[in-house]
Amino acid sequence: MTESEKLPVLAVVGPTASGKTALGVMLAKQYHGEVISADSMQIYQGLDIATAKPTPEEQDGVPHHLIGCIPIDAAFSVADYLSLAKPLIQEIHDRNHLPIVVGGTGLYVSSLLPNVQLAPTKQDPALRQQFLQYAAEHGNDALHDKLKALDPQAAAEIHPNNLVRVVRALEVCTLTGKTFTACKAESHQIPSPYRSLVIGLTYERSVLYDRINERVDQMVAQGLVDEAYAVYQNEALRTAYHAIGYKELIPYFDGVMSLEACIDKIKQETRRYAKRQLTWFRKNNQIQWIILDRFDKKQKIMEKCQKIIAKSGEMCYNID
Repeated sequence: MTESEKLPVLAVVGPTASGKTALGVMLAKQYHGEVISADSMQIYQGLDIATAKPTPEEQDGVPHHLIGCIPIDAAFSVADYLSLAKPLIQEIHDRNHLPIVVGGTGLYVSSLLPNVQLAPTKQDPALRQQFLQYAAEHGNDALHDKLKALDPQAAAEIHPNNLVRVVRALEVCTLTGKTFTACKAESHQIPSPYRSLVIGLTYERSVLYDRINERVDQMVAQGLVDEAYAVYQNEALRTAYHAIGYKELIPYFDGVMSLEACIDKIKQETRRYAKRQLTWFRKNNQIQWIILDRFDKKQKIMEKCQKIIAKSGEMCYNID
């Protein structure tokens, strides 16, 4: 496949509360686009407020895909995401529209655009549970040390508190007899069918943190506590506990912590998550970053995006 035959894909990434949803909609309107979400929690049905799922008003008539389409009690992996997102890119292209991937789940974006081939590695729920139990008994760092002994490079790239990825890396090492790093290298052997351009959106850290705090307050006003309580009452909805905004309210529902303290914890964990997102995305030197300030200058943001897109020459669709 020649470079000109590859499908153009635009992506908008960045930390939570950076304005990705709004920019994705603006770009879609400007470039005849459709949005493909790259958010690992917005894909679930019913998890609306805590995940900042875009409302119909925020979508503003732009087609959005992979939002609220998976049952809340279903397991969903990166491989599952790729199996849905790749056909969507082709379908959108066939409609002569521009696929615009929007989201903050770095693993989804970094697997989709470079066309990572995930090996059909067997999964072992019992083995995963053993690792999780070990972490619960001995701590996340102790489990991370196990990975460090098997695959130092993977351990250096995965934070000890990212239990999902630590457990997955250990599972792959155990089941394949190879390092997780070696399996990753093998997955990049097939060239990508996409001509992708990735725009990164963020604010100066202090401003971003202020926006996060304000967003959490807005979520509480919109009914976050009631939504989290519904999750708390239903054992089948344990998937939701991975989303910040639910698990932090459990102490309040258990009567051992005040609501105000739990809300402060949500803000703290969201700020930490944003920092991890930035760390992940900044490893990608292909991302074209736009650093914003306190003022909402939509026209200025669009002008910057248009210059980036025009300079790259990657997008082949006409502008209205």
